[in-house]
Amino acid sequence: MIVPFRKMHGLGNDFVVLDARQDRLPVTPARAAAIADRRRGIGCDQFIVMEPGGEGADLFMRILNPDGSEAGACGNATRCVAELAMTEAGADALTIRTVSGLLPARRLADGTIEVDMGPARTGWAEVPLAREADTLHLPLAADGVSDPAALSMGNPHATFFVPDLDALDVARIGPALENDPIFPQRANIGFVQVLAPEHLRLVVWERGAGLTLACGSGACAALVNAARRGLSARAATVSLPGGDLRIAWREDGHVLMSGATATAFTGMIQLDAYAA
Repeated sequence: MIVPFRKMHGLGNDFVVLDARQDRLPVTPARAAAIADRRRGIGCDQFIVMEPGGEGADLFMRILNPDGSEAGACGNATRCVAELAMTEAGADALTIRTVSGLLPARRLADGTIEVDMGPARTGWAEVPLAREADTLHLPLAADGVSDPAALSMGNPHATFFVPDLDALDVARIGPALENDPIFPQRANIGFVQVLAPEHLRLVVWERGAGLTLACGSGACAALVNAARRGLSARAATVSLPGGDLRIAWREDGHVLMSGATATAFTGMIQLDAYAA
């Protein structure tokens, strides 16, 4: 089965995007993981399948990590898919459904894409955590980092605040934190250096993906957790290795994210050449 695909990225956070809105495609976790492999497949941080949206949504976006596990949210992928679908439809706004809910998106005057990522959920059972705990000061530590704040942006996040990001070996400490028993569904682990109340610097170890150049939901979590701690304003620029995102935490609890998107290339892929 040979089908078209599109390789897109938001600040270097890259995705293979397949369109299954008209015809169902035989995408399995193993097949997605094989295609996401950077040596034997196309390579990507997340594998995205566009499907029919159903009532209240223009399309459904399925998100698979490089290990084949399904993710509940991916902000950069949402912006990429929104840009693609809006351009196709000649529209400046639409709504994308994910397993975590509806995400309205719109094109801003400068051409960037803004997504309403929904409300930040700060209850311990909403993250979720394995046991009741204070999500503003989570009892978790490893190799010089401690006292993170936790929340859900449709997927679990823990945010550590550190004085110097460059002093951290994130690739070494990230896996253990992601898989700590306090996170029954694992977690995305963010490390934030507060440069100013309206400027944060962030590196994220992503659940099921590892280090990426950018993480949209992680940037949302970083801003909300910093504001909860009184370390930042409710709107700020979040600088990631791949570039900047603008994040705003509205008074109603919803988090808005805006930034650039790009198509790297398009092509065709033979799905049944990869193990199902």
